[in-house]
Amino acid sequence: MKILKEIPELLDAGIISQDTADKINDYFLKKSRRSPNRLFLVFGLLGAILVGLGVILIVAHNWDELSRLNKTIFSFLPMFAGQLLCAFVLIRKADNQVWKESSTAFLFLAIGATISLVSQVYHIPGNLGSFLFTWMLIGLPLIYVMNSSVASMFYLTGITWYACETGYFTYPASEPYFFWLLLLLALPHYYLLYRRDPGSNFFTFHSLLIPLSVVITLGTLAKNDENLMFISYISLFGLLFMIGNMSPMTRLKQRSNGYSVLGSLGTISLLLFLSFDWFWRSLRIDGFFLRASVTSPEFITAVMISFCAGALFYLQMKTRKWNEMNPVMPVFIIFILTYIAGIFTPYAVVLINLIILAIGVITIRNGAKSDHLGILNYGVLIITALVICRFFDTDLSFVLRGGMFVLVGAGFFALNFWMLRKRRGND
Repeated sequence: MKILKEIPELLDAGIISQDTADKINDYFLKKSRRSPNRLFLVFGLLGAILVGLGVILIVAHNWDELSRLNKTIFSFLPMFAGQLLCAFVLIRKADNQVWKESSTAFLFLAIGATISLVSQVYHIPGNLGSFLFTWMLIGLPLIYVMNSSVASMFYLTGITWYACETGYFTYPASEPYFFWLLLLLALPHYYLLYRRDPGSNFFTFHSLLIPLSVVITLGTLAKNDENLMFISYISLFGLLFMIGNMSPMTRLKQRSNGYSVLGSLGTISLLLFLSFDWFWRSLRIDGFFLRASVTSPEFITAVMISFCAGALFYLQMKTRKWNEMNPVMPVFIIFILTYIAGIFTPYAVVLINLIILAIGVITIRNGAKSDHLGILNYGVLIITALVICRFFDTDLSFVLRGGMFVLVGAGFFALNFWMLRKRRGND
């Protein structure tokens, strides 16, 4: 590790004592023993997946020549082999995470292969949604029996696929209400990851997969009042962003904080999508009939998510000053008020554009204040995206449009030059 290479230099400079150096060495030695070698873990997982796929291909090549009994035996063979391998790992390799994750990955995939093969042999009727639901339900215990994060990631991916299949692709024939229960069943493992090692790659991956799964699946709740889902989504993105500002998420690198990244990008993307006038025209035409909407799933969802976001916003603002607030945090509150105003007035689209512009300007200011080029350039990109949207949405001449791009580009270079010059001046 890089910090271990710096210890002799720190000792020579008298910054730390020998006793402190020994404690640092002991700490990172114990940590390296607990943490698996990343390269071994990746190759172990790839090996398990390739072996499983190879067995399936070999059997598939000779499948038509086998009797029904032999087909049944070969159908269960991968899963039986995976169970034996996992049992061996639990008995002899319980402390080896590479063995544990690799064997669990093989068994999880073998379960899906067995279900599909048995269904094909005995012509059991079903669809992709029911297959994924059964597969994930059977594979769920592996997460806790093997304490496997790979199984948890496969599971989260599978239930998201199940929700999309039943909520988008085959709707209204089926609905993915079971997704939310399946998601709750996976959260205890996520909590254990947080308690055990919040800085691990598995915790980082879960912190991206879980909110991404919720974002993808939330749209399946839309039925008749789809416009209300915009409130649900903007509140969800605000909620995710605020979760990303809580411990232990703040310990992660900015790009590794899935909650913060999804919350910020989702908020900006949705505002840019709604910065065109067509949505607000349709909203004024359709109107909002309270008696018909308060019982709809979209209205209930919007109220619940907005309440959770509002409660978390209140709790976070109790411990910080208003000038320290990130501009993305209050957007969901401002948007709800703008949405209500948009039912009656055509000026809501102007407010949305002003909100985006304000977020960009404040983000640039925050980046300059904290001497962070990434934040500063993110603010410039927000304004650039707004200019691009207006390029396709206005009757301005091409000269004026070109001038807008020139001004934004010049501002981009000027801000970066000023920031770099400021850094050199401080050195």
